[in-house]
Formats: sequence, C-alpha cells, structure tokens
Amino acid sequence: MARILVAEDDPSVRAFVVSALTMKGHEVVAEEDGGLAAETMDSEQGRFDLLLSDIKMPIMDGIALALDVAAKYPAVIIVLMTGFADQRERAHGLDALIYDVIVKPFTLADLLTKIDDALAGKPVEVVSLARQHRDPL
Repeated sequence: MARILVAEDDPSVRAFVVSALTMKGHEVVAEEDGGLAAETMDSEQGRFDLLLSDIKMPIMDGIALALDVAAKYPAVIIVLMTGFADQRERAHGLDALIYDVIVKPFTLADLLTKIDDALAGKPVEVVSLARQHRDPL
C-alpha cells in the first residue's frame, strides 16, 4: 500500500481521513497545518507516495504546500480537499501540479475511490457543465 501525508487542520476531519486510509492499509502520517506538513515532507526527503491536503489552513495553506512539494518532490501525487468554492477556483490554477480536488463534505467511499484512482494514475473524470445540468429522462 501507499505512504500518505495528510495535512488537515480540523481534528475531526483529520481523524476520519487517517482512520479511513489506515483501514485501507496505507501508512499515514498526519499534520495539523501546511507548515508542519512541509517540514515532515522535507525531513522524510519526499518519501511519500501521496500528499492529501486541505486547502484552507493556518500557517501555510494547501496551495502553498502543493507548490512547495511539487517543486521539491515532483513524484509525489497531490490531492487537495476543500469545502469552499473560492478555494476550488484557486486550486484549478494548479492543474499541472495536482491530481484533483475532493469537495467537502465527502463520504468514506468518495475519499477512498479518489485516493485509489490517484495512486493508480487513473485519469480524472471530467464532467461537462451541460451534462451536470441535464434533466433526467
């Protein structure tokens, strides 16, 4: 299984994510903000398969963390999480550096599927706006 670094400032979300990923068999290291996650990534010399980070955090946000990790450790897959529309817009400018953004709130199944897809290198499914707003038949 994979070695995953989680950066999430909300203790309940962090515990949920760590528990889910650990139950799936992944080795998980968790930090409560982006600054600590950056320090952990550096102290481990980038030896993580995936970084899962909230975008909106104190000290260093997930965007700054993603830029730092991508520059130093380009092999690390980056997945971001957010519940804020404006933060999702900021993340879309990083399309070349990140795998995807998980929208909060998410289910256990959504989280595990997104992480499995990212680790497998599966292309992100793009849903067109026309398809999102199509009325059911």
